[in-house]
Amino acid sequence: METQLKVRIVRKTVEALDIVSLELAPVDGEHLPAFSAGSHIDVEIRPGVVRQYSLCNDPTETHRYQIGVLRDPASRGGSVAVHDELAEGQVITISAPRNHFPLVHAKRSLLLAGGIGVTPILCMAERLAQTGADFEMHYCARSQDRAAFVERVQQAGFAERVHMHYDDGDDGQKLDLAAVLDAAGADAHLYVCGPGGFIEFVTKGAQGRGWDADRIHFEYFAGQKVDTSCDQAFDVKLASSGRIVNVPAAKTVVAALRDAGVEVEVSCEQGICGTCLTRVLDGEPDHRDNYFTDEEKAANDQFLPCCSRAKSRLLVLDL
Repeated sequence: METQLKVRIVRKTVEALDIVSLELAPVDGEHLPAFSAGSHIDVEIRPGVVRQYSLCNDPTETHRYQIGVLRDPASRGGSVAVHDELAEGQVITISAPRNHFPLVHAKRSLLLAGGIGVTPILCMAERLAQTGADFEMHYCARSQDRAAFVERVQQAGFAERVHMHYDDGDDGQKLDLAAVLDAAGADAHLYVCGPGGFIEFVTKGAQGRGWDADRIHFEYFAGQKVDTSCDQAFDVKLASSGRIVNVPAAKTVVAALRDAGVEVEVSCEQGICGTCLTRVLDGEPDHRDNYFTDEEKAANDQFLPCCSRAKSRLLVLDL
């Protein structure tokens, strides 16, 4: 993490089944760096284990940050450690907020959250309500006991704009995506966050109903599964020295460089945070991230070496 802040866990709360929230306060001083709706922070859960979590509190607050964390059964160690190891009173290290999922000025905003994806969406709802903007929020969860921050939503001044949908509920309360999209209007912007399948369902649904790509905004919490059965070895060339490093089929660029004594700063290692962004000076990357836009990927002048590979036999990197 480039910018490191020391914070204390002042409150740890069970928000729903398998979901806890952490309230983080500054150790030094009274204020934390300001943030905008959609921002996330890096959290060092233990030495060498850093994960990204969206801020879900009111973006006008600077005395605290709040994050929500789902215990993931497929966890690589991060979410389980948050649930089982982090405790109130503990001091941890975080980064300053970064925002890859910002609100844009729009006549109307449509917010869709799936499961733990409610964290940045809730922050957006807070901000839109404060500015008097026109918006509607839909929150989908597997069941009521797995829906976090429900009491907070019910007590919010924008509660009447929030619609809850539960997979195990009756058909009448389930999300009718087509109807919601059609009612939003031609000037609306869509924001969606949640599991990969939920994001794909919503974004493809919007595209199928004529929504332009520039009106659809989304953020993944985890990298998407990629078929690696046909991966081949390739080389990367370090522009600063001319050194060539081979990347085997079963190894990431970051891992191959690390083995060669070249360190690239990483965080999520899933292609979602952008920490390891590296300029590509020559060659064609095989983009496998959920960070760049389609236009940025088409430019082929940068890639994320934690997950992406090469379509060409050689990539020349600005390292």
